[in-house]
Amino acid sequence: MKLPDPCGPVSRRVVESLSRGSTSGVTVALGDGPVLADRDTQLALWTLYELFYRGFDGVDPTWEWDVALLALRSAIERRFESELRAATQERVAAAVGGDGDVGDLVLDLVQQDDGPHLSSYLRRRATAEQMRDFLRERSIQQLKESDPQSFLLPRLQGAAKVALAELQYDEFGAGLPDRLHQTMYGRTLAAVGLDPRYGAYIDDVSAVSLASANVMSMFGLNRRLAPAGVGHFAAFEASSSVPSRRIAAGLERLGLTQAAEYFEEHVEADAVHEQIAARDICGTLVQQTPALLADVVFGVVCALHLDGLSSTELLTRWGALDENQVAS
Repeated sequence: MKLPDPCGPVSRRVVESLSRGSTSGVTVALGDGPVLADRDTQLALWTLYELFYRGFDGVDPTWEWDVALLALRSAIERRFESELRAATQERVAAAVGGDGDVGDLVLDLVQQDDGPHLSSYLRRRATAEQMRDFLRERSIQQLKESDPQSFLLPRLQGAAKVALAELQYDEFGAGLPDRLHQTMYGRTLAAVGLDPRYGAYIDDVSAVSLASANVMSMFGLNRRLAPAGVGHFAAFEASSSVPSRRIAAGLERLGLTQAAEYFEEHVEADAVHEQIAARDICGTLVQQTPALLADVVFGVVCALHLDGLSSTELLTRWGALDENQVAS
């Protein structure tokens, strides 16, 4: 994969440093504005994270552990995490203030989320081009589906580790390369005329799409944030089954039936996965260490918050942010 095209001073400094093989002068001021919605900063962070995944053409793999790049990554992460905590603190505090089963709490948070119903719009009203726009934006996450969560495995122990490994086995194709969910999403992209290559649309997607991918890497690559990563993963699984059914129906409505395979796979699979993720992973983890509840809930609410931002962004872009149009 080629390095992305910079879109501002932060991403330019990162890309230039990796291109020339020197991090001399890589330090750069982040500015005073929010980083969550700043495409320049999110692209820089995504580029720094990709050094821990598949890397870039012509970039020495040893840059993964360069001290200057790690320092910049840490500075961005601190701002990113702080903004997420500020945006979610009220919902987190309200959720952890009561009693009850942790699995029920996670599933209730997802069920009661009142964000825009993007999947309903995709099912009923989206044009073929809007559907492609949605699939393109989500490609940054889905072509690396479950890779960030794999970093969580060595941070867990006992039953929670076993449950996550069980889910990951399904996500990675259950022993069948053709059923690898990343590969299936690539086939979906190809079926609608989009480029299925990993990272093909990194220069096109929005800051929010980058942030939605980056948060999973931030949770996975920082051990102290592993409980948030578990919560995020549970919310992702619990909010997938019904939307996947709607999106598959929307693709079929548009005559793009061949592209529905990926979403049809997730209708039944994630209905099971959500229970395992909420109860056997999150529930077990909190049972082992009750003090981690707030961190798990933080991850859940982050997933819902970013999904709401992404849905709002797309519906606004399409002129469809209307309650009557997107109601379920």
